[in-house]
Amino acid sequence: MTLDLLPIGQSARVIAVDWSRMADEEAERVRAMGIDVGTQLAISHRGVFGTRDPLAVMVGRMAVALRRSHALAMQVEAI
Repeated sequence: MTLDLLPIGQSARVIAVDWSRMADEEAERVRAMGIDVGTQLAISHRGVFGTRDPLAVMVGRMAVALRRSHALAMQVEAI
């Protein structure tokens, strides 16, 4: 499943990222936030507007905001 479909509070591991769906600068920022293949994370909150942007993602003890379009590029497996 893609990260945007992960239920709130469910832990998951990133198994694949389609970096071509992001601009180079955006992909660099996502990696700088610690998100790459093998990263364990969980969604803690979704935005309230129509696109449900942004997603609040817990990476370890750090909360990061992630665009839904970036979450669509990430395949995860629940753990």
